[in-house]
Amino acid sequence: MAFRVLGPLEVEAGGRLLEVGGPRLRALLALLVADAGRVVSLPALVEGLWGLRAPPDADRTTRVYVSLLRKALRPAAAELIVTRRPGYVLRLEPDAVDAVRFERLAAAGRRSLTDGEPAVAVERLTAALGLWRGDAYGEFVDTPALRAEAERLEQIRVSLLADRIEAGLAVGDGERMVAELNALTGRHPGHERLWGLLMTALYQAGRQADALTAYRRARTALVRNSGVEPTPALSAVHRRILGHDPSLLAPSSVRGAPPAPPAQLPPAVPGFTGRAAELSLLDSVLTAAKGIAVVSGTAGAGKTALAVHWAHGVAAAFPDGQLYVDLRGFDPVGSALDPADVLRGFLDAFGVPATRLPADRDALTGLYRSVVAGKRMLVVLDNAGDAGQVRPLLPGSPGCLVVVTSRHQFTSLIAVEGAHSLALDLLSPAEAKELLTRRLGPERVAAEPAAVAAIIAGCARLPLALAVVAARAALHPGFRLATVAAQLDDVTGVLDALHGGDRATDVRAVFSWSCRALSADAARLFRLLGLHPGRDIGLAAAASVAGLPLPAARPLLAELTRASLLAEHAPGRYTFHDLLRAYAAEQARAQGGEPEVRRRSLDHYLHTGHAAALLLQPHRAQPITPAPAANGVTVVPPADLKEALSWFTLERPALLAGIESAAVAGSDTHTYQLAWTLATFLERRGHWHDLAATQRAAVGAARRLADRSAEAHAHDSLAGAYVRLGRFADAHTHLGLALVLFAGLGDRIGLAHTHLDFGWMFERQGRHAEALDHAVRALGLFRAVGHQDGEARALNQVGWCHAQLEDHEEAIVRCRQALALHQALGDRAGEAHTWDSLGHAHHHLGFRREAVTCYQRAIDLFRRLGDRYNEAGTLTHFGNVHQAAGDSGAANAAWQHAIAILGELDRPENDPTVFDSTTRPMLPAGTLRRSSSAGGVPCPIPRTVNGTAPG
Repeated sequence: MAFRVLGPLEVEAGGRLLEVGGPRLRALLALLVADAGRVVSLPALVEGLWGLRAPPDADRTTRVYVSLLRKALRPAAAELIVTRRPGYVLRLEPDAVDAVRFERLAAAGRRSLTDGEPAVAVERLTAALGLWRGDAYGEFVDTPALRAEAERLEQIRVSLLADRIEAGLAVGDGERMVAELNALTGRHPGHERLWGLLMTALYQAGRQADALTAYRRARTALVRNSGVEPTPALSAVHRRILGHDPSLLAPSSVRGAPPAPPAQLPPAVPGFTGRAAELSLLDSVLTAAKGIAVVSGTAGAGKTALAVHWAHGVAAAFPDGQLYVDLRGFDPVGSALDPADVLRGFLDAFGVPATRLPADRDALTGLYRSVVAGKRMLVVLDNAGDAGQVRPLLPGSPGCLVVVTSRHQFTSLIAVEGAHSLALDLLSPAEAKELLTRRLGPERVAAEPAAVAAIIAGCARLPLALAVVAARAALHPGFRLATVAAQLDDVTGVLDALHGGDRATDVRAVFSWSCRALSADAARLFRLLGLHPGRDIGLAAAASVAGLPLPAARPLLAELTRASLLAEHAPGRYTFHDLLRAYAAEQARAQGGEPEVRRRSLDHYLHTGHAAALLLQPHRAQPITPAPAANGVTVVPPADLKEALSWFTLERPALLAGIESAAVAGSDTHTYQLAWTLATFLERRGHWHDLAATQRAAVGAARRLADRSAEAHAHDSLAGAYVRLGRFADAHTHLGLALVLFAGLGDRIGLAHTHLDFGWMFERQGRHAEALDHAVRALGLFRAVGHQDGEARALNQVGWCHAQLEDHEEAIVRCRQALALHQALGDRAGEAHTWDSLGHAHHHLGFRREAVTCYQRAIDLFRRLGDRYNEAGTLTHFGNVHQAAGDSGAANAAWQHAIAILGELDRPENDPTVFDSTTRPMLPAGTLRRSSSAGGVPCPIPRTVNGTAPG
């Protein structure tokens, strides 16, 4: 649930707003929200609701109101309002209240500004201010307690506005901020700091005379409002402007090489034809006040081709880059993209680390708009389903231009945002003929004018249909075009997925005829590929879908590619248009056998993924044993860790879609086992939202299977995802459920692993004594059942917790015991983590040589294991040891090496997602944490100043 008070009071649950009730109930809720997590006494509530006019039975009436409020909230959540003497407490996660998120983001932004990170500060402060929708607690001005809280928040907001502007000036954005500062000084004429910022902004904009005039205006306003002259600080800004102080112009230094401007446009359609009027209209948007164009039209009309062709032509006018996303608003198989996921991808393209991305979509939008502020960006939002999907992705900067394509006209975007509408019609007969001429050659088209006219009519001048027919005819230069035209007339029916349903949008004839021209085996493969859950497919997966060996599948895929029914967008990877996908799936279902196809597809991913997962983590707890693969399934296990990581990177979207597909189809065993298979990769790459989603699916599947052991392990894994996301209350709930289930099963190993994860969660919260208690419980359980691998991991975690409690001698004793066990078991990953823990303890005891040796061994092991993430973490510790010894050169070398590794992992090949959302910004500050099974060691990455880390 979300509670919003920075504007009209709102309560949202499950994507909808709840009706709380009348003014008294709303005031009661506001009083509880203002003190969420703390007890509000009954007298305080009475005073808040009635002031000095409380009725004699005010206490009883207030209790009745509390009961009514509980009923209003109960449909969306469990009991939120708890009776606790002397009153009531509203139990919420802190971030459930926008005011709390605002103050948290504000504090983070101010820390960044203090630490000399103005660019980071701008992003965080803009995200904080973006949460405001109006006056805080604005409807409760007659309630003194809420009025006081509103005034406090407003003071923070105004101060934060000044902080954000100061940060913007520090990076040289003065010219862009002049208008805003003029408005702010008009509303707050006595705010001297705002006047100083306005003067600086004008000076940065090259308007020295206006800056000096602003000083005179400030002096007049201050004398009029408070009777005082400007302070020495404001006078100093005045003198610096008079003296042409160059430091007022210089933005703060930028640490590290800036990322290259994003260039995400897909390749332009070869042989693009016609659309001169539409291209001219798009050109006119370049100079319009509102740079938003909505290209609408029926499916297959060429909206994407037009937008991408035009975007390539004007890309040079947008030097700060181009963003592109297929929003899948009309995806016939999957679901439309969530704007929050798109925002994460866009911010990743600008090099924003995952740890700086807020979970809230509104805050993500604010951060995105702050990143593109002042830039000249071209944004193409393709295949949008509705305006709600588009609005969070619109930049706030006037220098950006957005092109939206959709089957809808988006009247609301035109009316509210002032978007320009471009309704894309069918090609004109001349344009359609030009398309065929370019694809088939002028001689062939000129030789059969009647057949060309018949083809154009049969294809209804729909670009997609014409392109498919032309491609097939081009592959058979001996075919007469009259034969092609006659075959088009033989097929009837309308593709149901198309809007309109008339002959003008009939592409089923084209698709059906294209499939008829295929060999029988290729046509069968085409149909079955429509049932594949992913957006694209690799060679082995395609062979498995059809139950074919690889040598038989290759030529069929080549045949489909030549017929333009598939596109090989990367070597060995294939995809096709959504209309073709819908048609293929429709034909496959008509033929029957969908469950068998799904089983083969899921088995391919399960068995290949299982082999890859064991390469990533050989000593993983609770291994699964998949049932034998169905006949015809192709499994090509990765040869080594590098191949396993590459396979998961390429197949992650298909695996996620497969889990969703299996859950919808009721294939619960596949759902649970695929979620297990993918978990380690998602954890190492930092895809925490995906990890949480798959483990939620695993919990549901295990429950339906009545497999209490599987359910317990899924709860434990889901808790790990929530810990990574900072959702500690949810993590605590699922760890508690896992404990109950394991206890009921008598599974002491499961109990022990859950206690380890409880300890990891508490360690992440700084509750080290509780973390140690759970680690000790885990150790006892592992020892009781003789589970040496678990005992080794628990010993390391016990040692680490002792180190956090400043008992470094005991930490060394425990970690040495863990090390001996890991070495005896051959668990190199556990050994590496333990060397890291020993290095930490030796460092804090002042034993530099021993610490260096331990860290070097950990680094060597992580490197051999291919564990780049933890290699980077230990390198930061290594740097800390050198820095403590006064060797800044060696320290910076280690830290820069760590940063270089994380830079590689943040953008793995074919996967634009930042890899670890638990990390804070690498420069100037950051924190890496190891996995729960390894003990959760924090790894601070220090701030550098001119290449030297501060003491």
